[in-house]
Amino acid sequence: MNFLEKVFHIKENQSSLKNEIVGGICTFIAMCYILPINSSILSDAGMSSSGVFIMTALLSFLVTLIMGLVANYPVVLSAGMGLNAFLAYTIILEQGMSWQDGMILLTVSGILFFIISLTPIRRKLIDSIPMNIKLIISASLGAFICFVGLKNSLVIASSESTYVTLNTFLDPAVLLSVVGIIICFGLMFVKNKTIKTLAIPITIAGVAVIGLIISTIMIETGTIGLNETGQWVYNIPGILENETKLPIWPGYDSSVKFADFSGVQEVFLYGIFSDENYDFAQGLVNVFTNPVSYVGIFSLIIVNMFDTTATLLAVGRDIKLIDENGKMKNFQRAVIADAAGALICGPLGTSTVTSFAESSVGVNLGARTGFAAIVAGFMFFLSIFIYPVFYIFTAGSVTSAALVCVGSLIFYNNMKEIEWKDMLIGMTAFVMIIFSVLTYSISNGIGIGLITYCVMMLFSRRGKEVGIPIYITALLFILSFAASALMQVWK
Repeated sequence: MNFLEKVFHIKENQSSLKNEIVGGICTFIAMCYILPINSSILSDAGMSSSGVFIMTALLSFLVTLIMGLVANYPVVLSAGMGLNAFLAYTIILEQGMSWQDGMILLTVSGILFFIISLTPIRRKLIDSIPMNIKLIISASLGAFICFVGLKNSLVIASSESTYVTLNTFLDPAVLLSVVGIIICFGLMFVKNKTIKTLAIPITIAGVAVIGLIISTIMIETGTIGLNETGQWVYNIPGILENETKLPIWPGYDSSVKFADFSGVQEVFLYGIFSDENYDFAQGLVNVFTNPVSYVGIFSLIIVNMFDTTATLLAVGRDIKLIDENGKMKNFQRAVIADAAGALICGPLGTSTVTSFAESSVGVNLGARTGFAAIVAGFMFFLSIFIYPVFYIFTAGSVTSAALVCVGSLIFYNNMKEIEWKDMLIGMTAFVMIIFSVLTYSISNGIGIGLITYCVMMLFSRRGKEVGIPIYITALLFILSFAASALMQVWK
């Protein structure tokens, strides 16, 4: 205990060893959903689900360890929601890249992001952003995460007449998703503090169990089966024939095993050790000769910077990391962990990490030091060896409640702080949020929102209130959009 006190100053921070341990464990429970969700999202881009799972757990362990030891904050890090979706759907799938090329691009952006984080540039840019804009960016992230959850669970489906629509409740996965979301919201408002705090993991567990029962019955009756590509699909002609988003018991899938590290070689170092025989040198050529890459690198740096800032702002007030003016205290120590994560995530085979708002769970239970982060970090390490336990949580019907409820919390906690009396701020919030959701891109939302903000400030003769870094960022986004347009011509 004396050693821990010297390292973490537990008593000095008005905490106890019990508070730190309980806080760390509960923080992990509240955010462990990210492991199956991240593996599910990146597997959509062609990566090995089990490999991404293991590497996400390993990276989460390493960077959380750094946060606990270096910064001594009870802040836990893992793959950032929003960043993983941006990488998989916007960078890789939308542009037709291979996932290997996407990971090389992520590595390049991570190196630049690491350099920026170690210089005054990052802090000056963040400090130059008005508090209202920081809050709007965070709220946009929350709205985007909600939409990702609804889309991945197929609750929201495409429609030829209305573009998007509510999917049919004949699909048991859709019905289960909606019920899970509603119950999760209900649990968030019960009087019991423990249940209220753990509403998301409780809902996920409940939905997973019910989903397993339904899918097992349907598999045994032949109404769900594997297709030629290895996907579980419905076999109900005329009613349901699409891929199911129900969780499947691991016993039905021989590829899912305990302590199975076979998927690691498929994602580690861009899969150069896998059977695909990926040509790394050619991958570098592909990335640096493709105009899309430079747009992607810039976008990833910007999204990473604002995503990390959003989550630190969400947690920072509770642990006194953010002062009353929205400035970050001990900034360099606080960002070294996510900067290191950005540097190594690509080679490891997973998306960039960020500080998680769920860290406030541990803070609310009394955690005040980095020892809570250490505890949560080791929980991530242990999860590496029990992948099948988490496999059932990768289904869209299970993850939807977590994504929607986490997104709504981020959305609400930031929206309530915005100065709505200023109509210009309100219009900026509307533009940034609506474009983030409807373009399925946080980067697009932030870019169009900042450009609109700068134009409105100039037209209202308040241009001097906007810092030079904001104008520069808006200009860079304009150049980014122009490059994207030209890229469509080059394709």
